[in-house]
Amino acid sequence: MSDRDRAAWQRWIDGRAQDSFRRGQAAASAGDGPTALFWLDRAARMARDNTHVALALGMAQLSAGRWAEALATMDRLSASCVLREALFGQAVACLRLGDPMGASHILGRALSRFAPAPAVHAMAAQVAEAAGAAGWCGVEGGGRVLGLSTGAVTWRLRRSASAGGTTRWASGFPGDLPASWRDADWLDVLADGRPLLGSPADLRAIRRSEGVVQPAEGGVEGWLWHPADPDHVPVLQIEGEQGAAMHLTLTVPATDVDTDVPLARPRRFFVPTDQLPEGTLRFLDGYGAGISGSPIDRGLIRLFDAPVRRAPERPRRRSGTQPIPAVRPRAAGWLVIVPAYRDLPKLRACLQSVFDTMPDGVEIMVVDDATPEPALARYLDRLAASGRITLRRQDRNAGFPSAANIGLRAAAGRDVVLLNSDTIVPRGWLEGLRHVLDAEPTIGTATPFSNDASILSYPSVKVANPPPDRRETQRLADLCARLPLRLDIDLPTANGFCMAIRGDCLAQTGLLREDAFAQGYGEENDFCCRATALGWRHVAATNVFVAHVGGVSFGAARRALMRRNLRILNRLHPGYDAAVQAFVRRDPLFEARRALDGARLRQACGRKRSIAMLLHDSGGGVARVVRERAAAFEHGGLFVLTIRPDTTGCRLICAAVETDSLVFRLPAEWPQLLGLLRDLRVQSLEWHHLIGHAPMMRGLHQALAVPYDIFIHDYVWFCQRVSLLGPRERYCGEPSPEGCAVCIAEVGSYLGETISMPDFLARSDRELRGARRLMAPSGDTARRIARHFPDLTVDVLPLEDDAAWPDIRMMTRGFARRRIGFVGGIGAEKGYDVIRALAEDAQMRDLALDFVVVGHTPDDEALFETGRVLVTGEYRESEVMSIIRDLHIEIGFIPSITPETWCFALGVIWQAGLPCVSFDLGAQAERIRRTGRGWTVPLGMPASALNNFLLRL
Repeated sequence: MSDRDRAAWQRWIDGRAQDSFRRGQAAASAGDGPTALFWLDRAARMARDNTHVALALGMAQLSAGRWAEALATMDRLSASCVLREALFGQAVACLRLGDPMGASHILGRALSRFAPAPAVHAMAAQVAEAAGAAGWCGVEGGGRVLGLSTGAVTWRLRRSASAGGTTRWASGFPGDLPASWRDADWLDVLADGRPLLGSPADLRAIRRSEGVVQPAEGGVEGWLWHPADPDHVPVLQIEGEQGAAMHLTLTVPATDVDTDVPLARPRRFFVPTDQLPEGTLRFLDGYGAGISGSPIDRGLIRLFDAPVRRAPERPRRRSGTQPIPAVRPRAAGWLVIVPAYRDLPKLRACLQSVFDTMPDGVEIMVVDDATPEPALARYLDRLAASGRITLRRQDRNAGFPSAANIGLRAAAGRDVVLLNSDTIVPRGWLEGLRHVLDAEPTIGTATPFSNDASILSYPSVKVANPPPDRRETQRLADLCARLPLRLDIDLPTANGFCMAIRGDCLAQTGLLREDAFAQGYGEENDFCCRATALGWRHVAATNVFVAHVGGVSFGAARRALMRRNLRILNRLHPGYDAAVQAFVRRDPLFEARRALDGARLRQACGRKRSIAMLLHDSGGGVARVVRERAAAFEHGGLFVLTIRPDTTGCRLICAAVETDSLVFRLPAEWPQLLGLLRDLRVQSLEWHHLIGHAPMMRGLHQALAVPYDIFIHDYVWFCQRVSLLGPRERYCGEPSPEGCAVCIAEVGSYLGETISMPDFLARSDRELRGARRLMAPSGDTARRIARHFPDLTVDVLPLEDDAAWPDIRMMTRGFARRRIGFVGGIGAEKGYDVIRALAEDAQMRDLALDFVVVGHTPDDEALFETGRVLVTGEYRESEVMSIIRDLHIEIGFIPSITPETWCFALGVIWQAGLPCVSFDLGAQAERIRRTGRGWTVPLGMPASALNNFLLRL
């Protein structure tokens, strides 16, 4: 499956999720709770990371009184974003579940950080009473205090380290705070000396704003809101250099903001250039805090008023006739610059790794970008006092470019490294970077491999990689240092997480542009573009690996700032995006990543022998069997590899080692594949499926001179359509080879190759007889293989223990109609048309039958239109039992119209304690007859007769 295929699949899934969400919202608005729950639950499974869907589901569960489920949903939501509705929902669920203390703990946390909406006032009073609290309180964005108390109320405004005065409200709530609350950090509210739920209130959280400002054609634009009190109308202040200021009250909703926060209510603004003050502009919220993208130089606005220049896709490399950049002698030593703002544990780990690996002649400068964490500031003070670091501090938080520039100004000709405070460096990292910078006089920057470094990420450049711990970082770094270093690959940009800059390159190129890139993102890219224009090169230090812990999920303002800065970057350097995209398409670092992947596999394999398992790229039951057999092989001491087809050849995978670049173009890279497999001491192969593989993979065992075993999953050995599904979308009955040829001529083959039936069967016969061992999951499958290939011995290896399932029990009916359940992905051969016919007959005759597909189908909508079918959407294995239970399914049905070789869906139904119906063919019928855990019916039984049968059970 190609990346394009996967993207198309994801778009299909997303479309179904959006449709389900809309239906759920409509049902909730109409007061139809059960229908809303079904659709929102379906949407949540299809869009598991969507916070908007999760909140809607949680609210529907609360409305339905499903307290435990609502609590679980709100817990998951709160783990991904801090949302007041989720916290209040958790408190309600805890209270209804008989846990008033848990409810009061959650409610207190919510009230401390969020303004209480009117809808929660009564609930807050109930929780406070049930928990024996003195009452509750909360602060709105305008400084009004709301609440309820059992006694006389006093309050105290204070900063984090000091206490202010107190006052008493004789009249109770509500009350307005004095103007000094804008400078306070905490508000203590007490009743007769006892703190109320919500006290102390975190005033910094209440005042916090989120927003962004960016230059636009004809002016500036952006949005702003206060997440703790979405109803509070934000105020935007604009200050010029001469003290001139504007105040704008923002009331127009910003509907196009990319936010993960449900119920967000940002407001938009646009200010024309001629209304703006002169000079560099600062944009502040109503409390005086700067917003992302501020300050803005008016020159940036003029940049967006100018027409866009076009540029070539790739930066022009310096030719042999162009002069080498004017280079002044570099000073000795290093300056390592670490801007710091939040997260003391990560900063401490970073600096400790630097201290432990620092060679002589290195100065470590930490720039405190006005941290809000007192413990972090004290930690830096101690390090500075001991002489381990040079410490510089900013008066206000200005962002990475400003903090980095403080250090860059102190370089004095030395080579520098800009190092994020959430990195872990290994032994030899600076020496490796210096080796690269010294390799050629025109190399200006060097960036190492990392788990999180965009185009320099490893193992994958496409998906997020988990950060390695310090031990694994050192192991990766040691391997990198032993691999060949290529310096002929020019990067379009370095990456600022760990960016080594030659002192002479820095001196010639200048500082980062904090005037253009505000709080950061894109500033190192701009630096590199300027350096490239001067003739400097940017290369990958593939001999070094530095861990980047990262892990911060960007909020809407951060994402908007990134988009803003990327627009500015492309205006300043037309063609930048195209250059990066061209680099990604060429992927010149692929060979380096693959070499590192191979080295890691060799190291992990050690002295073990290996087995390689060949399978297709379609997942499903085959992939499950491979996983389970791989686990057994590993338990037996083998090193296990799997080989899947790729669009250009094949991909080698090892579950024990996270890799992404072991892709081999075939036939061109056949020797490299064989070389790696020999290095890994592959002693045998196990064929599971060869569909999608290059033809030469059928001879891999011969090239390696090893035996192979075959595990038979389907009928690909004698059916070019794999599943015995004939031209009329029915079981074909396994005709003669001539009949098969007619079928293929009419509806085509799934093999991905053109081969006549005689040649196809002869090849299958040869390969089956050449195998060391043949295995099949059921006796039915073994007998079918034997009919087509006589005298073969096929070992039957059941994939599950049918004697271990729980006892059958008829589910208590939860609805007026009996519910019949189907499990898994239901396509044509799995019985989609059967389900549709059953539903249409039940609807036409108004039978007391409904049908539930626990899974998905190719056309859910056609089933929905019958009014008799629910389709849950994709599920995880851990969820399926609860889905079956919650939807009150009484009887399972395997509607497959071709013979199954095993059928994991049958095991799911039996695990749920349900009896099952199937047609009388294949492993499904064999297992039901052997265990007596259900019924078999004739294949082709009319839908009306089948429905009558289901009603009689």
